[in-house]
Amino acid sequence: MQIPIGLEVERHRAAMTRIELSRPVRLAIESGIITTETTIFDYGCGIGGDVQRLKSSGYNCEGWDPYYFPDVEIRSADIVNLSYIINVIEDPNERDRALIQAWQLTGQVLIVAAQILVNDLRGVLAYGDGILTKRNTFQKYYQQVELKEYIDRVLTVDAVPIGLGVFLVFRDEAQAETFRAVRLYTRMSTPCVRVESKRFEDYQEQLAPLMEFVSERGRIPVKGELDVEAELNQEFGSLKRAFQIILTATDEEEWDVIAYQRSLDLQVYLALAHFGKGRSIKKLSPSIRADIKAFFGSYDEACEVADRLLFKIGEPGIIKQACQQSKIGKLLPAALYVHISALNEIDPKLRLYEGCASRNIGGTEDANIIKFHTEKPCISYLYYPDFESIAHPALQWAMLIDLRDLSLRLRDYSQQENPPILHRKETFLSEHHPLYAKFAKFTKSEEKAGLFSETKTIGNRQGWERRLQECGVQIKNHRVIRNS
Repeated sequence: MQIPIGLEVERHRAAMTRIELSRPVRLAIESGIITTETTIFDYGCGIGGDVQRLKSSGYNCEGWDPYYFPDVEIRSADIVNLSYIINVIEDPNERDRALIQAWQLTGQVLIVAAQILVNDLRGVLAYGDGILTKRNTFQKYYQQVELKEYIDRVLTVDAVPIGLGVFLVFRDEAQAETFRAVRLYTRMSTPCVRVESKRFEDYQEQLAPLMEFVSERGRIPVKGELDVEAELNQEFGSLKRAFQIILTATDEEEWDVIAYQRSLDLQVYLALAHFGKGRSIKKLSPSIRADIKAFFGSYDEACEVADRLLFKIGEPGIIKQACQQSKIGKLLPAALYVHISALNEIDPKLRLYEGCASRNIGGTEDANIIKFHTEKPCISYLYYPDFESIAHPALQWAMLIDLRDLSLRLRDYSQQENPPILHRKETFLSEHHPLYAKFAKFTKSEEKAGLFSETKTIGNRQGWERRLQECGVQIKNHRVIRNS
């Protein structure tokens, strides 16, 4: 089955709605690249759907297209969007020129998107280095890795994927590295005030920015990083003394957990950076350098720790062992299944192993379950719509990444009458998840009703429905209800 992700899908969606932005633009907004403060130029904007929608939402955006808007001035901008253009240009040299010109117009970040082939094309007519579509138009389908290599080669850059077929090219290498690092940060909550402290209460509002910073970075700010630094230094003598006031009202162990998690985040980031175009401290922002100094002492020591972690996952059987020993996730004979929300709480070896896959696709987008295969070097991303609200959600699609060659295979279940469904949803989650207790309670009620006494056929929708009938019950709002 052919499932391309790209231009034809986007044109269909644009024709269906005048509200929804194209996928590359939406991903750039979600990633914080496109903001109301940046200027945007859509190079090859087609009928101008994205331009119109961005303008109507308060963004500073213009667009040019050789067919629809040939008279618009081609201009530079902070963000330049080159989406689904290079894949429709037959001449490779002209394709290169379009990419280069878009890059020349870019002040901060270039967005490049093209169609990605996630399954084999069969029964199509080859034409040049692409194919002829049913509409007799040229299309070039890329592999994800192939597209990155093409962008990197033509522009002499290290493009950053943010989704299948969607890449960002940064002018500033430090900004690119910060972007990569922040995407790996574990979301941590600011420790709660647990002890009454008159000293803290008197200065709580003044100390709030410092608490927020340490919650985000896991360390005390260095000189120049905190806007209220001068005010706090004047009041307390130093930021370290100011933080001591915070510790009088909060649990120091919670701050230690944040610092430890940030050190793990950095290990994963630096290990994955090993696959890039040469690690270098010169490419890092001052904040990341300060992180490294605080947690590891030196850049060399941090890289050594990260490389030990990276080499560890290459040892035979180590991933299988990590899966079998994991306290989070649902373990089956050939795989460990983990909800995306728990990714940063699992063994760092598994987290890095998953990073080797996701760094090439730029994230999991809609996927909410990660499957760690234990018998082959593969990672699968599964999408179960409405995981939190539906008691037994059905699988809509599954994407497998083979880590040996980074090839992709996508299987669509959306039209199947008998798709796989999930049971025991709490087993995929961390105990810290807000719905863990609710799902665990629901599972116990299903066990009590005898629904899991026979498990061979309940893994698919029709088998599960038959089991419900056999037990004389129905499921409503995560509750087991006896039929009257």
